[in-house]
Amino acid sequence: MMKACVDIGGTKVAVSLNDGHDRTLIGRRTEPTAKIGDETAVAEQVLRLLTEACAAHGCPPTELTAVGISSCGPFELRGGLIELATPNICGGLEGAAPGLLNHWRTAPLEAPLRAALPGAKLVVENDAVAALIAERRWGALQGMDHCAYVTWSTGVGTGLCVDGRVLRGKNANAGHAGHSFVSDTAPHAVCGCGNDGDVEGLAAGSAIGRRFGIDAASLMAAASHGDAAAQARVAEVCRVVGRMLYNLAVTLDLQRISLGGSVFWHHRERLLPLLRAEVAGRLPALTGGVELVPAGLADAVGDYAALALVAD
Repeated sequence: MMKACVDIGGTKVAVSLNDGHDRTLIGRRTEPTAKIGDETAVAEQVLRLLTEACAAHGCPPTELTAVGISSCGPFELRGGLIELATPNICGGLEGAAPGLLNHWRTAPLEAPLRAALPGAKLVVENDAVAALIAERRWGALQGMDHCAYVTWSTGVGTGLCVDGRVLRGKNANAGHAGHSFVSDTAPHAVCGCGNDGDVEGLAAGSAIGRRFGIDAASLMAAASHGDAAAQARVAEVCRVVGRMLYNLAVTLDLQRISLGGSVFWHHRERLLPLLRAEVAGRLPALTGGVELVPAGLADAVGDYAALALVAD
């Protein structure tokens, strides 16, 4: 009973298989996300990688029982099926990432995959939502009915759960708190989505280099070595992300928020105390007892997000 796990990001696509033994992943294939050709290029890439992985393990793709797909968003629905409307992939969108050589407004995903894999259970979720589900199943959010997962990486995304129910919204886009506005005065704060002054535009990994002329890892290293300007900039981006966390906590009355993503994970010892300080002590009736914790699945949360969608 072979299942497939697909992780679609703005930078890379990864495909793995699971043969039903716990959460072991096998046959991993990864390559840069397709961004040229026609609008079905990403779906075709996923199908090709699935075929390669399955061939290596003697399982035709048509025999897959389930395919979990964890993908960056936002999504649009066409005929009830998910298409990607992602500025890091679709060059026809306002605010699309510079250098994209396509004019896609959306990239059809669910329809071509369902047509090619009619016998498989197919589940598509926003990557932060899928990571939330994985964290609730195997990670730091086990037993939590009021919780969130936040990824602080190239972008900033969230998965939300209230009263034991994962929130999805009308187009499966619930949780895009990274695109909530936090400033209309900060310089060089235009996000890839076109917003000027949202969380991603101010604090995402992609924004740090654009705003400060230094990548996130180098900025963190400079702060660790006592550079006062770097320390002030780290405090600034933590204030932005920390206030987003505060807003989530008080709006949804959360118990715990787990955090992952490359920017956070590789620098969590420095960032976590600063983020906690932005939440703690403000309106204790709503923030008292709210925990900010590192992702229980560590830096592998993305690998298990898609599997969590089809684990049962």
